[in-house]
Order: sequence, then C-alpha cells, then structure tokens
Amino acid sequence: MRAVQLTEFGGPEVVVVRDVPDPSPAPGHLLVDVSRAGVNYADSLLRENAYLGATALPVIPGGEVVGRTADGRRIAAMLTSGGYAEKALVPQQHAFAVPDELGDVAAVALLAQGLTAWWLVHQTARVAPGDSVVVHAGAGGVGSLAVQLAKNAGAGRVIATASTPEKRELVRSIGADAAVDPSTEDLTAALRAANDGKPVDVVLEMVGGRVTGQSIDALAPFGRLAFYGMASLVEPDPVPPRALQRQSATVSGFWLMHAFARPDLLAHAYAELADQVVDGRLRIVEGGDFPMSDVRDVHAALRGRRTTGKVVLDPRR
Repeated sequence: MRAVQLTEFGGPEVVVVRDVPDPSPAPGHLLVDVSRAGVNYADSLLRENAYLGATALPVIPGGEVVGRTADGRRIAAMLTSGGYAEKALVPQQHAFAVPDELGDVAAVALLAQGLTAWWLVHQTARVAPGDSVVVHAGAGGVGSLAVQLAKNAGAGRVIATASTPEKRELVRSIGADAAVDPSTEDLTAALRAANDGKPVDVVLEMVGGRVTGQSIDALAPFGRLAFYGMASLVEPDPVPPRALQRQSATVSGFWLMHAFARPDLLAHAYAELADQVVDGRLRIVEGGDFPMSDVRDVHAALRGRRTTGKVVLDPRR
C-alpha cells in the first residue's frame, strides 16, 4: 500500500510517500480502507520527535482516519500512528460509527479536534450558561469548533484570538462575539476590553509563552484556564499557587489520549458532535482536501500557521 513513512526526524523534507506492507490484522482491531486521513499539529511535532510521547522509527504518522471496514461499516477512528496510508489498523474501542449524512472531512474533523473541543468545553473548563469564554487560535481546527460549542453551551460572550484579519473575520462568521489579535502587546487588557472591560470566566489556551500568563491575568475570580497545547514551542512562565489563590483561579491541562480511558463518554461525544453537524448547529471549517503526495507542502503550511480549520489527506492520490 501507499503510505507516508518517517525513517528520520526533521523538517517537512523527511516526510516521504513510500510503498510499505499492509498492516497485519490483530485482535481487538479493525482493518480500515482509508478514504481520508486527518492532519494535526501534533503530527509535525511527532515528525520532529518533539511530541509528548516518545516515537520509534520507522513510523507512519497520522492519528485519525475515516473509511470502511471489510464488512462495509463506515467508521471514523483514532489511532496512535499509521493514519497516513491507504489502509490502517485501528483499535476497535477507538472507532465511531459515522452517519451517512456526514461527509468524510467532517467525520475526520470530529475526531482529534472535535473530541478535544468537546472535552475542553464540557469537561475540563465546564462552560456554563452566561460565561465569557476566550478561545485562542479560534480559526484553527480545535478553536473553530470550540467557539461554536461554547456558544451552543450558552456562553454569554465568546472572544476568539486569530493572527490575521482574514482569520478574525472567519471566527466572527462562526459565532465569535469579538476577535482579538494575539500579537497585541498587552493581551490581558485586550481580552478584557473585548469582554466589555470585564475579566473573563474561561480561557482555552494552546499557544504557550506570554499568551498563557497574560490569559491567566485576564481571568475573573473563579475563572478557569484549560491548557491543551503549546504551538509557540515556548514554555509559559511558572504560575505560583499563591497567584491562583488571589484570583480563586483554576489552571488545568488536557491531553486527549487520557480521555480514551473513558470510551463510552467519547462515543457519546462523537455522536453528539455528529448530530450537531448534521442538523446545522455546528459548522466544520474545511482547511483543504489534499493528495497524500502533497504531504510535505501540507506540513510546511501547518507549521507556518497558514492553515485554517480541518486539513485532510486523500491516500488514493
């Protein structure tokens, strides 16, 4: 089969399409003919050996696929690796039924990014009706869904950060009440100004560096910041517990891999997300449907922050 295989770590130049053996069936797993594979920021970290978990070479990147099993079932599934390929072996408990009304791009978008956004909004930050919510990188795959899920959960005001005028227009078009340039020197003041001068209740944060600290400073008493990524690759300054006590603030972390210990809740989340897409309450921002042969360019664009929404690869092209 055709697949993307890494035999060394590095930049986009190490991402190579090769002919490799088909995956071998294994107990508790499903063999899927892949129609689309999702591309995520984490894939570029894996390529550089900078992801949270250790990576052994050679490896086929890609943690999400949509396709059909041998008996014709249409499923979307998460896997630790192996998604950038014509066929993938996926754990059965990480596979979700896909309704016929849901397109391939949407089905993939609701996996790593959709499930992360759902968990952040409903489990980690526990957005409540009336809350003011900041979503950093609001034009991205997770951010664009989190903006809408927060509104659907009853958030009183959603503020999204986005790095270009075009991206700020996009976040407004999907429901953000205000859009902020994250490069603003005093981001704390900008976030509060976007909330009618008041501190905010919730921040969903995946940038790192100064953005994390200035977002914490923007929190209201009993505010919550959920940290789920570090796109800048810059560690935030340490946060003294006494500083959190002064604001009665909560800072928490989230990594989707831990959620797979609760497969029933994830299956519920995926089904709920799919229903919201089908009935029009949730819009998938499609960032491009690319041939797998263009994977190097896709990785370069992803790390250059030139993408919006969900990016997928077609392994047959």
